[in-house]
Amino acid sequence: MAGKTINPTRMELTRLKGRLKTAVRGHKLLKDKRDEMMKQFLDVVRRNRELRRKVEEGLQRAGASLSLAAAVMGPEMLEQSLLCPKARVSLDVDFRNIMSVNVPEYAFHTEAQQGDLYPYGFAQTSGELDAALDDISAVFQDMLELAQVEKTMQLLAQEIEKTRRRVNALEYVVIPEAQRNIRYISMKLDENERGNTTRLMKVKDMVLQDAHRYST
Repeated sequence: MAGKTINPTRMELTRLKGRLKTAVRGHKLLKDKRDEMMKQFLDVVRRNRELRRKVEEGLQRAGASLSLAAAVMGPEMLEQSLLCPKARVSLDVDFRNIMSVNVPEYAFHTEAQQGDLYPYGFAQTSGELDAALDDISAVFQDMLELAQVEKTMQLLAQEIEKTRRRVNALEYVVIPEAQRNIRYISMKLDENERGNTTRLMKVKDMVLQDAHRYST
């Protein structure tokens, strides 16, 4: 039986066959898209793991150097040394398309002259503070890329979930329902055709009987 009330006509049968063909093709395309997005997603996950390890190691080194600098210089002197930075950083945001998903691309530009990384004199500061700033500067690019990769992971995961739901809807709802309706209409049309054939045969028998009666 059909899943809902439908008209068992040849026009409806033709429409359902066209819809089924479109659904099957769309299902294949969406499955291919989902599989390719999963491949892209796993590549991004591996890159995220690598970047996170590098960033955590760099921040640990920077934190250890800052702790040593605070112990040598004192917290107040450390805060005063970093109070007025000389370098400025500008951030550019662009987008690229991955399987119909627009993911961000970040790029930063440092506006600084030679030596502006250290916004203090060297007379009253320690070498540990220099090392901390060097470590932070070295890890900054990886931090920015990590933010980019994590946002890409989030957007890809959302699109994969939407695509998965569409694939499941086509595979378990739309296509089976169309197939059931096509079978139902085909059975009804065959039944109607057999009924028409039976009636025609009965009419033919009646006409032949009448003709035989008149001939006698």
